[in-house]
Amino acid sequence: MSFGIALIIRADLGSAPWDVLHIGLTLNFGLTIGTWTIIMGFLLLIAASFLTKEFPKLGAFLNMVFVGVFVDIFLFLLNTPTSLFLQGIMLVVGILIMGFGIGVYISPKCGAGPRDSLMLAVSSKTRLTVPQVRISMEVAVLAFGWLLGGPVFIGTILFSLTIGHVTGISLIWCQTWMDRRMERGVKVENIH
Repeated sequence: MSFGIALIIRADLGSAPWDVLHIGLTLNFGLTIGTWTIIMGFLLLIAASFLTKEFPKLGAFLNMVFVGVFVDIFLFLLNTPTSLFLQGIMLVVGILIMGFGIGVYISPKCGAGPRDSLMLAVSSKTRLTVPQVRISMEVAVLAFGWLLGGPVFIGTILFSLTIGHVTGISLIWCQTWMDRRMERGVKVENIH
């Protein structure tokens, strides 16, 4: 997932709404994009815990830390291509990899990431549906990030229109794969 995020950022055609915010925070207050990813993730987990009165699962913390660390590593290693065509390819590949990465981390059911945890908590405490909460969160962070100078362009629109579909497909594939591995493990490990 972090590699996909870094590809989208380095494509320099606009970023995902949360990354628009992270980049805007970096431009205004310093620190790295990955560090802001971790800081915002931590704040979101606190908010979700406050709303649900439950401690987040370990997977939520691991997601928060590893995504931030690896975003910085990949951003250090990647450069923006010089041609618009290659930038477009980088953007599309980034969206596909990020969507697949989301499916990979959700399928073991070890805890939703910070943004998803807050989305689910707000939805459970209000009469809003998950899509209503998600779109509200995305619009709010996009607007705030844009005001901070984060990059909003055609890639932001393309990401917003496609990530749900890519994630939906990858989640089905990853969940099927994970279920098969778990079922196989139970058969192999069952001594009866």
